[in-house]
Amino acid sequence: MTSNNELGRFRLDGRVAVVSGGTGAIGHRLALALAAVGARVAILGRTAAEAADVAQSISDLGSEALLVSADVTKKADADRAIDETVARFGRVDIIVNAVGGGAGTALYPADEYPEEEFDRIMDLNLRSDLLPTQAAARAMIAGRRGGRVLHISSVRGQLGINNGYLAYVAAKGAINAMTRQQATEWAKHGITVNAISPTFVKTPQVEDLLADDEFREALYKRIPLGRIAETDDVVGAVLLLCSDASAFITGQVLTLDGGLTACQ
Repeated sequence: MTSNNELGRFRLDGRVAVVSGGTGAIGHRLALALAAVGARVAILGRTAAEAADVAQSISDLGSEALLVSADVTKKADADRAIDETVARFGRVDIIVNAVGGGAGTALYPADEYPEEEFDRIMDLNLRSDLLPTQAAARAMIAGRRGGRVLHISSVRGQLGINNGYLAYVAAKGAINAMTRQQATEWAKHGITVNAISPTFVKTPQVEDLLADDEFREALYKRIPLGRIAETDDVVGAVLLLCSDASAFITGQVLTLDGGLTACQ
């Protein structure tokens, strides 16, 4: 039977969402979106305790925020952050992993890629997803209410680029594989696991790159829609994959790229 309130499938009233990396540009935007549809939100990050503006914005939306300072590349911090969330809100229903990036800070030829830089980029983009997700999944399993896991990958998880991105491409490809594996193992607990895979998103992290006219115009020409993503372009897919509207979607990587991968 159809519902009289189809948009209600996207509401998150009574749910608790964890946004790891919620102080970054994308994470901040997603934390506000989740709060706007009813979720209480825990913001995790190295500088989360300083994010009073994020907490106030969530309060202004009629919801509640918890700020937890944690380095989610460290297991003890990731575990503690989820424990604090459960202690405050009594449950965890959703985790969105928005920590990552750094590709432009570690560009080396594949045959000479430094081990320490490879480890740093892998930690920033893969370990930062793995550890808080494991802790959140354990909380979801204990709560017996199912849950939603959402990773933020990249088109570079499926497309190489001749620009020294070995570690970043490897990390994002691993996130895609991890998404499928976690989905397979946690389905029996009612937990869905998906990822979104954007191309360039306009954030402070890529401002220097976009300031280069030649680079920016070449990038725009590769994208059929003729532009890069804004943080708002990420919201719809996230609300879908974190809500009951996606109850039968798991193990998927949804590409948000303006058509880039369609013509590669």
